[in-house]
Amino acid sequence: MYQQSLFEVPTSEPLASRMRPKDLTEFVGQTHLIGEGKILRKMIEKDNISSMIFWGPPGVGKTTLARIIAHETKSKFITFSAVTSGIKEIKKVMEEAQNSKALGIKTIVFIDEIHRFNKAQQDAFLPFVEKGSIILIGATTENPSFEINNALLSRCRVFVLKELEENDIITLLKRALTDERGYKNKQINITDESLKIIANIANGDARNALTALEMVITNEKENNRQINITKETLETILNKKTLLYDKNGEQHYNIISALHKSMRNSDPDAAVYWLARMLEAGEDPLYIARRITRFAAEDIGLADTNALNVAINVYKACHYIGMPECNVHLSEAVIYMSLAPKSNSCDVAYRLASFDANNTMAEPVPLNLRNAPTKLMKDLNYGKGYKFAHDTKEKLTNMECLPQSLKGKQYYKPNNQGNEIRYKERLNKIKEWKKAHRETHREN
Repeated sequence: MYQQSLFEVPTSEPLASRMRPKDLTEFVGQTHLIGEGKILRKMIEKDNISSMIFWGPPGVGKTTLARIIAHETKSKFITFSAVTSGIKEIKKVMEEAQNSKALGIKTIVFIDEIHRFNKAQQDAFLPFVEKGSIILIGATTENPSFEINNALLSRCRVFVLKELEENDIITLLKRALTDERGYKNKQINITDESLKIIANIANGDARNALTALEMVITNEKENNRQINITKETLETILNKKTLLYDKNGEQHYNIISALHKSMRNSDPDAAVYWLARMLEAGEDPLYIARRITRFAAEDIGLADTNALNVAINVYKACHYIGMPECNVHLSEAVIYMSLAPKSNSCDVAYRLASFDANNTMAEPVPLNLRNAPTKLMKDLNYGKGYKFAHDTKEKLTNMECLPQSLKGKQYYKPNNQGNEIRYKERLNKIKEWKKAHRETHREN
């Protein structure tokens, strides 16, 4: 536990600490929560703060926002550490907070990485939260539904903080170059393009961005009282090959295309290489995970239905833990996709059906497929001729389900890969049965 002044920042502190916003006017990002008229901003302005949990990735302002709330609401600010704070210490501070409340002083207790507190530690806060002795603000990168006790969570409002946009981070970088807390007293020459590179590397993390800027500036030689930052300097110091990888440029699409085609060609080595090219250049892991999820359905489909499960689980893993730890999850996914049997029959089926759908939008639904919830609809023959498959021994009927103009159309054409061999056999048997029973029906 450590009690401090809200913005105690020695000059020896890292740039990210020195540039910590002091109030809402300096805070960047999270406009869905603290923009004009938004819920959290209203709570702060009306001094109507209740216990809450900030859930979001690193470097998006969770700690800063808690400090600003304490400052704006004139509250005592206390931080706790899951590593150093025991039950006895927690209760002692809670009692002090209770005494402060009797004197009209509010206490905000901030717990960074609250998910690291064990159940007993979390429970120690509960009675004081219930009585209003403290306002608890917890910050976590993990899903609070799984990591925070239900009793405590039910007494806290959860606010989801998002990764910062590229423009948000560039705003912070430019402020650091012109603010007294940053480099106002130095002549730093850096292009907008270089700032954009740093913002890309940061992956939505303001702390990473400011640390990168500080690293570049402190490692560049001063010449005639000026520090000139070049793209070559950025690449050398940050050890990132970002100059050949623009997230919004052609190279971005070339490399994701290379990954996709390598997996389609069942080449795990090439797939992992292109994956590494993107991640090492600062690509958003969730973007890659989304593309893998699409690949699982588009290029594997029913040949291996577990591919989609793998892709979705990897996406969730990337969301939970982020970079750099999630690189191994993405590696697992691209290798699995590369080695899985391939089929694009689902994709082809949809594209064929989509073409016909767009050309037959006026085609009425056959009467036998329409519901008839009213007498009028029944009188109009809605539902007439419908056959309930579950009433038959084979769970099949020879009822036609396509519009008359599309009768006999085939969209799904399974291939001979993986599980789809079984689906192909099943489909052929269904078609043979329907053909036989249509012929029998005609003969009768």
